[in-house]
Amino acid sequence: MTARTKLLDREVGQALSALSATAKKGLGDPALAELVVIRASQVNHCAYCLDMHLAIARKHGVSEQQLDLLAAWEEAGEDVYDERQRAALALTEAVTVLTDGFVPDEVYEHAAKHFDDTRLAHLIALITAINNWNRVMVSRRIPPGGHTP
Repeated sequence: MTARTKLLDREVGQALSALSATAKKGLGDPALAELVVIRASQVNHCAYCLDMHLAIARKHGVSEQQLDLLAAWEEAGEDVYDERQRAALALTEAVTVLTDGFVPDEVYEHAAKHFDDTRLAHLIALITAINNWNRVMVSRRIPPGGHTP
């Protein structure tokens, strides 16, 4: 695979960046936001986004244990990820992998117990934004290491 030089049109990049920033701000929890975008990027196999967001997560104080176990968050237990984080991660996976149909009602309802309507809307926007970024970076074959926080 060779990297394709242009990421995407400048206006599209600005729009995706604005959506990501707005969703993160509205979620109000930078560490949780990074766990969400890292988990979606793991599912989507986006090395560029993983490289970038792992560095950002560390700056927001996400523990090495949480980063190390994120791919197996369900098995890691509530002593590693609290109930709110687990609800966000379950929703992240459900929104990211829609091949089986809709987001299951129980996953959505569980998330809705932990996030008010506004924060839930921002969480879903963040999940859709990182899925867009993942698809751009994977499609363009952008290698990790090009991001400077």
